[in-house]
Amino acid sequence: MPNTLTGLAGFNAREAIEAELLACCASRAFARSVAARRPYSDPDRLAAAADVAVRDLAWPDVLEALSAHPRIGERAESAWSRQEQSGVEDDTRAELAEGNRAYEDRFGHVYLICATGLTGAEMLARLRERLLHDEETERATVRDELAKITRLRLVKLLEGS
Repeated sequence: MPNTLTGLAGFNAREAIEAELLACCASRAFARSVAARRPYSDPDRLAAAADVAVRDLAWPDVLEALSAHPRIGERAESAWSRQEQSGVEDDTRAELAEGNRAYEDRFGHVYLICATGLTGAEMLARLRERLLHDEETERATVRDELAKITRLRLVKLLEGS
């Protein structure tokens, strides 16, 4: 996603930053919250504010964010999603598709994992482990994974990539 931001100064100065933030976490409540807390004195404070914003989301807002994430193992449209899921090998895709269906049947939403640096086999193993979670435990795990993804994407946003 091209943008005209240049580092933290550009982030703090940009009037329509909420649209840019939606590329990091597709919850409008998240984007409003992070934008409203500007200016940030350093990237760590921005990352901390983003973490708080993700963890403070009402569950419907988390579901809104999840709706922008492709299923793990499917061909992603977003360049960031393609890069994040680059560890998925073709021989794992069918098993991930089956696991995704089981996960969605159990929890009612897409399986979300911070895929950066993970192989397809590792993502599949974690999916199978998470199918054993109760609803409350899984919601907390989803928030953790969403916060990790958001943090990585904020770095990319600040770098202008």
